[in-house]
Amino acid sequence: MPAPGRERFDRADAPGVAVIGGGIAGLTAAVLLGERGALVTLYEREASLGGRLAGWRTRLADGSEVTMSRGFHAFFRQYYNLRGLLRRTDPGLDRLRPLPDYPLRHSGGLTDSFARVPRTPPFSALGFVALSPTFGWRDLAAMDPRAALPLLDVRVPEVYEDFDSLSATAFLQRVRFPEAAHHLAFEVFSRSFFADPRELSAAELLLMFHIYFLGSAEGLLFDVPNDPFPQALWEPLGDYLQRLGADVRTGNPVRAVHPGDDGGVSVRTDTAVHRHDAAVLALDPGALRETVAASPDLGTPAWRDDIASLGTAPPFLVSRLWLDRPVRADRPGFLGTSGYDGLDNISVLDRYEGEAARWAARTGGSVVELHAYAVAADAKRENVQDRLVKSLYRVYPETRRARIVDARHEWRADCPLFPVGSHSRRPTVSTPHPRVTLAGDAIRCDLPVALMERAATTGFLAAGTLLARWGVRGQVLWTVPRAGRSSALRALSAVGRR
Repeated sequence: MPAPGRERFDRADAPGVAVIGGGIAGLTAAVLLGERGALVTLYEREASLGGRLAGWRTRLADGSEVTMSRGFHAFFRQYYNLRGLLRRTDPGLDRLRPLPDYPLRHSGGLTDSFARVPRTPPFSALGFVALSPTFGWRDLAAMDPRAALPLLDVRVPEVYEDFDSLSATAFLQRVRFPEAAHHLAFEVFSRSFFADPRELSAAELLLMFHIYFLGSAEGLLFDVPNDPFPQALWEPLGDYLQRLGADVRTGNPVRAVHPGDDGGVSVRTDTAVHRHDAAVLALDPGALRETVAASPDLGTPAWRDDIASLGTAPPFLVSRLWLDRPVRADRPGFLGTSGYDGLDNISVLDRYEGEAARWAARTGGSVVELHAYAVAADAKRENVQDRLVKSLYRVYPETRRARIVDARHEWRADCPLFPVGSHSRRPTVSTPHPRVTLAGDAIRCDLPVALMERAATTGFLAAGTLLARWGVRGQVLWTVPRAGRSSALRALSAVGRR
């Protein structure tokens, strides 16, 4: 709940706030601060907004100018706070398009679907078991019921106290999940963090189960932007910020942040030092580590050590292919895959993205995107790229006949890693400096949120923490419940905790 106070600053007493980072977290913080009348300066090192969901223009071999990005992201319906941000410029969320299913396919031939799974807990989980070809009632009987009971009543933040010392894989083995269901359902969650499930904290896995199965009624269906990220999402938000009076400075990296004797902060860029009354650091783990390391008077030694310990997930690859012929008409817009030599999912962009659909209609082709997460650091990139294309041929055999008009291969390694035992050291929104806050999907938040929703939620929290110091109201936040929704399942889970 927002702190009590006045609705916004008067023009005469409006503070100047630096928001460093123009991704989801930074945009969220900047929007709330600007709406409350603060004088916002948004610094973004790249040429465009969006952070890890930014996009840029590129020209294909056929002369077409298109938008490239780091690939598909699912906008789940439990992303209440992110959707609240997007509603600032799109009240009806008309720029999001629902996909009809979230199919998951294993190389063994079995495919799961969430289209017909009930969305109301606990029928969501029971319906998945009943309808899944990979998770039958015999598998349910083979599970260790006592080990599985924590799934029925995930509590936040207690889940971290109980399960952060265990890996996602170890938890699944303890529960005796069937191997096929392990790959098709729960490994998909862990790899959403761009991480190997053998390294990921089991607490994050349980949190995802809670968010999507037993903590909410939205299920696992999701929406996607109907045009590339810049056009659909970030350019409208950038324009909105400027209408609020914000100074949006793209292509302007911040090198250091220094607390001032007067309680404010100084922000050093490549060209100047700028003084502000407060700052929000909304950076990915690597950039946050670098900025804090270059700011020796920011924070305490223990806090700085915690920042330095933030992990980064292994490299991942996004390969986008422009093909000279369409994929089969019944192929879904998105398909999660497992057991295909490192291929984690396939998207057919022209099924839902306007720009890709226009290219496909003009050329008679299709635009296909392949993802590989948690790639070994020593893997040869060309080999991984080739393997993904060969895996595409296995999953969608008709693509073997297609000529690749052009391709883009984007390699990145800047997503947060949540390894076993790391939760207690993750930095929180508040910092030792009262006028410096943190935001981002790497930042600890004792609410049931994850991924893009954690970025948006911490962005609102970071801005709200600063606003509360000046007696100005923050933002009402919405999440799924902190504990299971079903009283019967909570009671059953309590048996396992005795």
